[in-house]
Amino acid sequence: MIPQKDYMKAVVIQQKIFDIRGQKVMMDKDLAEVYKVETRILKQAVRRNRDHFPKDFMFQLTRKEVESMVSQNVIPSKGIFGGALPFAFTEQGVAMLSSVLKSKRAVKANIAIMRAFVEIRKFALLHKDVIVQLKELKSRIGEHDIQLAAIYDAIENLLDENAIQKTWAQRERIGFKK
Repeated sequence: MIPQKDYMKAVVIQQKIFDIRGQKVMMDKDLAEVYKVETRILKQAVRRNRDHFPKDFMFQLTRKEVESMVSQNVIPSKGIFGGALPFAFTEQGVAMLSSVLKSKRAVKANIAIMRAFVEIRKFALLHKDVIVQLKELKSRIGEHDIQLAAIYDAIENLLDENAIQKTWAQRERIGFKK
Protein backbone atom coordinates (compact mmCIF):
# COMPACT_ATOMS: atom_id res chain seq x y z
CA MET A 1 0.00 0.00 0.00
CA ILE A 2 1.32 3.43 -0.97
CA PRO A 3 1.33 6.03 1.86
CA GLN A 4 -1.22 8.87 1.33
CA LYS A 5 1.50 11.53 0.96
CA ASP A 6 3.30 9.49 -1.72
CA TYR A 7 0.00 8.71 -3.44
CA MET A 8 -0.76 12.43 -3.74
CA LYS A 9 2.69 13.01 -5.27
CA ALA A 10 1.97 10.24 -7.77
CA VAL A 11 -1.35 11.85 -8.71
CA VAL A 12 0.32 15.24 -9.28
CA ILE A 13 3.03 13.57 -11.36
CA GLN A 14 0.44 11.67 -13.42
CA GLN A 15 -0.84 15.02 -14.65
CA LYS A 16 2.63 15.67 -16.09
CA ILE A 17 2.76 12.46 -18.12
CA PHE A 18 1.85 12.96 -21.77
CA ASP A 19 1.27 10.67 -24.70
CA ILE A 20 3.70 11.67 -27.47
CA ARG A 21 4.65 9.48 -30.44
CA GLY A 22 2.56 6.73 -28.90
CA GLN A 23 4.62 6.67 -25.69
CA LYS A 24 3.94 7.88 -22.17
CA VAL A 25 6.59 10.52 -21.46
CA MET A 26 7.51 13.31 -19.09
CA MET A 27 8.99 16.58 -20.27
CA ASP A 28 12.40 17.76 -19.10
CA LYS A 29 10.98 20.89 -17.45
CA ASP A 30 8.48 18.84 -15.43
CA LEU A 31 11.17 16.38 -14.36
CA ALA A 32 13.44 19.26 -13.35
CA GLU A 33 10.61 20.66 -11.25
CA VAL A 34 10.05 17.29 -9.53
CA TYR A 35 13.80 16.80 -8.96
CA LYS A 36 14.06 20.43 -7.79
CA VAL A 37 16.87 21.31 -10.22
CA GLU A 38 17.01 23.80 -13.06
CA THR A 39 16.01 22.43 -16.47
CA ARG A 40 19.36 23.44 -17.93
CA ILE A 41 21.19 21.43 -15.26
CA LEU A 42 19.06 18.36 -15.94
CA LYS A 43 19.70 18.71 -19.70
CA GLN A 44 23.41 19.23 -19.09
CA ALA A 45 23.60 16.02 -17.02
CA VAL A 46 21.78 14.14 -19.78
CA ARG A 47 24.09 15.51 -22.50
CA ARG A 48 27.16 14.53 -20.48
CA ASN A 49 25.79 10.99 -20.21
CA ARG A 50 24.21 10.69 -23.63
CA ASP A 51 25.10 6.98 -23.90
CA HIS A 52 22.70 6.33 -20.96
CA PHE A 53 19.75 7.56 -23.03
CA PRO A 54 19.04 5.65 -26.25
CA LYS A 55 16.14 6.78 -28.46
CA ASP A 56 13.63 4.55 -26.68
CA PHE A 57 14.55 6.20 -23.33
CA MET A 58 14.54 9.83 -24.45
CA PHE A 59 13.93 11.93 -27.55
CA GLN A 60 13.83 15.60 -28.41
CA LEU A 61 10.51 17.05 -29.53
CA THR A 62 10.21 18.69 -32.92
CA ARG A 63 8.95 22.24 -33.35
CA LYS A 64 5.76 20.79 -34.86
CA GLU A 65 5.17 18.64 -31.76
CA VAL A 66 5.66 21.65 -29.49
CA GLU A 67 3.20 23.67 -31.63
CA SER A 68 0.71 20.80 -31.36
CA MET A 69 1.03 20.76 -27.56
CA VAL A 70 0.36 24.51 -27.45
CA SER A 71 -2.64 24.25 -29.80
CA GLN A 72 -4.13 21.43 -27.72
CA ASN A 73 -3.67 23.49 -24.52
CA VAL A 74 -1.33 20.85 -23.08
CA ILE A 75 1.14 23.66 -22.44
CA PRO A 76 0.31 27.37 -22.26
CA SER A 77 3.03 28.54 -24.66
CA LYS A 78 6.31 27.59 -26.30
CA GLY A 79 8.02 30.06 -23.99
CA ILE A 80 7.91 27.68 -21.06
CA PHE A 81 10.67 25.68 -22.75
CA GLY A 82 12.92 28.73 -22.90
CA GLY A 83 13.35 28.61 -26.66
CA ALA A 84 15.08 25.21 -26.73
CA LEU A 85 13.33 22.10 -27.94
CA PRO A 86 12.46 19.96 -24.91
CA PHE A 87 13.51 16.41 -24.16
CA ALA A 88 10.79 13.83 -23.54
CA PHE A 89 11.69 10.92 -21.25
CA THR A 90 9.98 7.53 -21.34
CA GLU A 91 9.58 5.51 -18.17
CA GLN A 92 12.94 3.84 -18.79
CA GLY A 93 14.54 7.24 -19.40
CA VAL A 94 13.18 8.53 -16.10
CA ALA A 95 14.60 5.46 -14.35
CA MET A 96 17.97 6.12 -16.00
CA LEU A 97 17.90 9.73 -14.75
CA SER A 98 18.38 8.42 -11.22
CA SER A 99 21.81 7.12 -12.26
CA VAL A 100 22.72 10.54 -13.67
CA LEU A 101 21.20 12.70 -10.92
CA LYS A 102 22.53 11.03 -7.79
CA SER A 103 21.10 13.17 -4.99
CA LYS A 104 18.78 11.78 -2.30
CA ARG A 105 16.09 14.10 -3.63
CA ALA A 106 16.47 12.56 -7.10
CA VAL A 107 16.03 9.04 -5.70
CA LYS A 108 12.84 10.02 -3.82
CA ALA A 109 11.47 11.85 -6.86
CA ASN A 110 12.28 8.89 -9.04
CA ILE A 111 10.33 6.55 -6.78
CA ALA A 112 7.29 8.84 -6.97
CA ILE A 113 7.55 9.06 -10.75
CA MET A 114 7.83 5.28 -11.13
CA ARG A 115 4.72 4.89 -8.98
CA ALA A 116 2.86 7.33 -11.21
CA PHE A 117 3.79 5.38 -14.34
CA VAL A 118 2.69 2.13 -12.65
CA GLU A 119 -0.67 3.66 -11.67
CA ILE A 120 -1.28 4.83 -15.23
CA ARG A 121 -0.45 1.37 -16.56
CA LYS A 122 -2.79 -0.26 -13.99
CA PHE A 123 -5.59 2.13 -14.91
CA ALA A 124 -5.15 1.45 -18.62
CA LEU A 125 -5.24 -2.32 -18.04
CA LEU A 126 -8.24 -2.19 -15.72
CA HIS A 127 -10.24 0.12 -17.95
CA LYS A 128 -9.22 -1.12 -21.38
CA ASP A 129 -12.85 -1.99 -22.21
CA VAL A 130 -13.98 1.52 -21.23
CA ILE A 131 -11.40 3.08 -23.54
CA VAL A 132 -12.61 0.86 -26.42
CA GLN A 133 -16.23 1.80 -25.66
CA LEU A 134 -15.35 5.51 -25.60
CA LYS A 135 -13.71 5.25 -29.01
CA GLU A 136 -16.75 3.39 -30.35
CA LEU A 137 -19.10 5.97 -28.84
CA LYS A 138 -17.08 8.79 -30.36
CA SER A 139 -17.39 7.29 -33.83
CA ARG A 140 -21.14 6.75 -33.34
CA ILE A 141 -21.63 10.32 -32.18
CA GLY A 142 -19.87 11.50 -35.32
CA GLU A 143 -22.36 9.52 -37.42
CA HIS A 144 -25.28 10.91 -35.38
CA ASP A 145 -24.08 14.46 -35.97
CA ILE A 146 -24.36 13.92 -39.71
CA GLN A 147 -27.82 12.36 -39.34
CA LEU A 148 -29.01 15.12 -37.01
CA ALA A 149 -27.80 17.77 -39.45
CA ALA A 150 -29.80 16.09 -42.24
CA ILE A 151 -32.94 15.98 -40.03
CA TYR A 152 -32.46 19.62 -39.05
CA ASP A 153 -32.13 20.63 -42.72
CA ALA A 154 -35.29 18.68 -43.60
CA ILE A 155 -37.27 20.36 -40.80
CA GLU A 156 -35.97 23.74 -41.85
CA ASN A 157 -37.05 23.08 -45.44
CA LEU A 158 -40.52 22.01 -44.27
CA LEU A 159 -40.85 25.16 -42.19
CA ASP A 160 -39.83 27.26 -45.18
CA GLU A 161 -42.44 25.50 -47.39
CA ASN A 162 -45.15 26.09 -44.72
CA ALA A 163 -44.16 29.74 -44.53
CA ILE A 164 -44.41 30.07 -48.32
CA GLN A 165 -47.86 28.38 -48.39
CA LYS A 166 -49.08 30.55 -45.50
CA THR A 167 -48.03 33.77 -47.21
CA TRP A 168 -49.83 32.70 -50.41
CA ALA A 169 -52.98 31.92 -48.42
CA GLN A 170 -52.87 35.28 -46.62
CA ARG A 171 -52.43 37.34 -49.76
CA GLU A 172 -55.40 39.14 -51.17
CA ARG A 173 -56.43 37.68 -54.49
CA ILE A 174 -55.80 39.70 -57.58
CA GLY A 175 -58.51 40.03 -60.17
CA PHE A 176 -62.27 40.50 -60.19
CA LYS A 177 -64.03 40.34 -56.86
CA LYS A 178 -67.58 39.18 -56.37
